[in-house]
Amino acid sequence: QVQLVESGGGLVQAGGSLRFPCAASGRHFSNYVMGWFRQAPGKGSEFVAAINGKGDSTDYADSMKGRFTTSRDNAKNTVYLQMNSLKPEDTAVYYCWGVGAGGRVWGQGTQVTVSS
Repeated sequence: QVQLVESGGGLVQAGGSLRFPCAASGRHFSNYVMGWFRQAPGKGSEFVAAINGKGDSTDYADSMKGRFTTSRDNAKNTVYLQMNSLKPEDTAVYYCWGVGAGGRVWGQGTQVTVSS
């Protein structure tokens, strides 16, 4: 079963950028649909992005389109989230998730704080 660990969150100014990885360990990473969701204070989970196993098809929440990009490097068992034009509303804990034959897995989350 794949296990996921996010890293690279932090504090950035509005309009800035942030890129962070989700490193996977385990078998059959390339068969997993991977993605991201976030939880902001006082809010529930919100879909952010998804990417298929080969990394040639992606999906994004409307508010992230044109600003966020997810990609993956299966040779490194890693999926990435590139965040541009960040807004204070993007402040949240970001989680990496995956879905495969073994079920659903997710990471521990990483805090992203965007200052105004």
